[in-house]
Amino acid sequence: MTSVSKKSTDNLPIKPSWKIRLLYDGECPLCVREVNFLTKQDAGRGIVDFVDIADLNYDPKDNAGIDFATAMGRIHAVLPNGTVIKNVEVFRRVYEELGMGWIYAITKAPLLGVIADWLYSIWADWRLKLTRRPELAVVIAQRQEKINKFNSGRCRVDS
Repeated sequence: MTSVSKKSTDNLPIKPSWKIRLLYDGECPLCVREVNFLTKQDAGRGIVDFVDIADLNYDPKDNAGIDFATAMGRIHAVLPNGTVIKNVEVFRRVYEELGMGWIYAITKAPLLGVIADWLYSIWADWRLKLTRRPELAVVIAQRQEKINKFNSGRCRVDS
């Protein structure tokens, strides 16, 4: 997983090569399907940096401070300057960067944008149930249990 701001040898920030970092749930079959489609559209250009929040190594510090629970509630993306965007704006920006902005262009109209955001909020609230997954609190608890098991098997140096 790459970080938002890497440092060069002279301590000046290096501008990332990606134009948008998309945080997605790698355990959601619909999310993975969308990411697979977008990965094909990116075609190795590195325009979109896909970050799986379900990965046990996911670190909010590398992703504008967006913790797992927040990222699970709504789709988020981070721009190279650290700006966080969420909801339908994420899809608009990703599709624009990949040259397919026309797909979400209609959502730029003020009234249609509000409707699109409202529909997305309904989807986001029902996403886990519709994909036959436990409720968010259960998903968070299961993740913490996995992290605890993962960390218990690691070597630690106590100072």
